[in-house]
Amino acid sequence: MVRKIIKIDEEKCIGCQLCVNACHEGAIGMVDGKAKLLRDDYCDGLGNCLPVCPTGAISFEEREAATFDKVAVEANMADRDKKPSGGGCPGSNARTIRREAAPLQSAAPQTEVRSNLMQWPVQIKLVPVNAPYFDGAHLLVAADCAAYAHANFHQQFMKNKITIIGCPKLDAGDYSEKLTAILKENNIKSVTVVRMEVPCCGGLEHAVITALQNSGKMIPWQVVTISTDGQLLED
Repeated sequence: MVRKIIKIDEEKCIGCQLCVNACHEGAIGMVDGKAKLLRDDYCDGLGNCLPVCPTGAISFEEREAATFDKVAVEANMADRDKKPSGGGCPGSNARTIRREAAPLQSAAPQTEVRSNLMQWPVQIKLVPVNAPYFDGAHLLVAADCAAYAHANFHQQFMKNKITIIGCPKLDAGDYSEKLTAILKENNIKSVTVVRMEVPCCGGLEHAVITALQNSGKMIPWQVVTISTDGQLLED
């Protein structure tokens, strides 16, 4: 039968897995780092996956497709719940980072390390669009994991910048609208994006690029990628 069903653009997919989590029928899965419609009869055509996609990779189409099979969906979901979780977003995989042992230090450090945070709050969804600290600011938009992964994060990236952070995998909605408003309504001097290498962080980079385009301003910007073991990766 001809019916409405989702369509996934692989070129736009960044592998964030948000659509997989949003689909309650198990119709979408990850294949080679990309979201795939696994079976037509698992898709109910309601599109719960559409609003969570940060890149607009999911749309509707009308085509010949198997009828939605609720019984098959329930059996599939029951079977999936019995299996141990081993897949999912690469950024969610547990990993131990082993480093060379550092010499023990006394409880009182010899040199005090100061924070380079210049404002509060720092979460993208919480910062006021018209906060005075945005005027003339060099803006740092960072994945919230980055400061934990990279040892010199404060000194290398946060110093003399206004820092805002987020995680597109955990936060509902898209950051691009809020970031666009910040860029439009303030005199931002530059934008630096610091993201992790995991695919989920692509949503943060995409949101910033979209905001820069929508702002209509020519603002210098750069993207820095950090590996899961804290190293800076070359472009």
